[in-house]
Amino acid sequence: MRKLRFLTAGESHGKGLLVIIEGIPAGLPVSEEYITRELRRRQQGYGRGPRTESIEEDEARILSGVRFGLTVGSPISIFIRNRDWENWRDVMSLEPPETPPPPVTRPRPGHADLAGALKFGFEDLRPVRERGSARETAARVAAGALAKRLLEEFRIRIRSHTLCIGGYWSKATEPVDWEEVERSPVRCADPWAEKLMMLAVDEARERGDTVGGVVEVRAEGVPPGLGSYAQWDLRLDARIARAMMSINSVKGVEIGSGFALASRFGSEVCDEIKLREGRITRISNHAGGIEGGVSNGEPVVVRLAAKPIPTLRRPVSSVDLRTSEEVEAQYERSDICRIPSIGVIAEAMLALILADAFLEKFGGDSLEEVKRNYRGYLEQIGALWRPPGS
Repeated sequence: MRKLRFLTAGESHGKGLLVIIEGIPAGLPVSEEYITRELRRRQQGYGRGPRTESIEEDEARILSGVRFGLTVGSPISIFIRNRDWENWRDVMSLEPPETPPPPVTRPRPGHADLAGALKFGFEDLRPVRERGSARETAARVAAGALAKRLLEEFRIRIRSHTLCIGGYWSKATEPVDWEEVERSPVRCADPWAEKLMMLAVDEARERGDTVGGVVEVRAEGVPPGLGSYAQWDLRLDARIARAMMSINSVKGVEIGSGFALASRFGSEVCDEIKLREGRITRISNHAGGIEGGVSNGEPVVVRLAAKPIPTLRRPVSSVDLRTSEEVEAQYERSDICRIPSIGVIAEAMLALILADAFLEKFGGDSLEEVKRNYRGYLEQIGALWRPPGS
């Protein structure tokens, strides 16, 4: 039985975004400032449009579920105001306006525009664009911030960095310099690759085009035993893959060494088990911390491939749904590259999945109860595994 769930609501240019997250135990210290920091990390990154950065100065407002800085065990609701709402009031009004805005009838290839209009029977594409927008991910980052805050209580840390933008790959070596990642405009630990990635974004901007890339997200300190091999939908890797594929523009996910394993011999990739100072350890982590759908105590490593944003200033062909004529797809304000922000969104989604699996195994109504359950488990397996730094 799942222990954590969340729902988001809101449109890209509506009054704001709302997220409700249920299952966070009572007694967890949280603050609006902590959540807002995560929201601001999502907004940053080279390749974002200047209007995007100025408009989306996101702030979290906790509406329920927290008292005196501590969660109380009831659903937590968070509101994120859309600062551009005033400029879209007539377009996104709840009541029919006296003069309706012109309908949007030219679907953009690569977006949900056409498929969404056919599904719901819309003649105007505006409702599809509003809800299908990547703006919705701000609400997920807010929910993920609560999940991160919970996992931090158990020394589980989730971080991400950019591996590739526009075909230029990072050559950063282990261990990753996470401070360098947070300073980098593209969230890359390799300063030389960072420059090339930024050049790729600049070139795309000049051409009226966009670029995609690859990010890696890691969770360290994850204990063995999260997830299950007993049912397909309880497998931890399956749950992670589903969450990552739900992020706008993501078209590929791999865990551990992923697709590279297909061209290797089994003897090269089986992460041999060794005993060091009385503790079980691995000589490699090709499995990305998950075997048979269950975490194995190694870092959980996930990589996401995201396509270029399909909203282009450079005209591409489409068909007007009203006239059935071939036309150029409509351009609407967009970014050139969202890869840095996708890493932050992926952190949030991984945190939500791991927190769900963690509470599934160690769940309790209060944080102290969860901690007692976790301590009991560590005592049980303590001869073989211990959290990093303990």
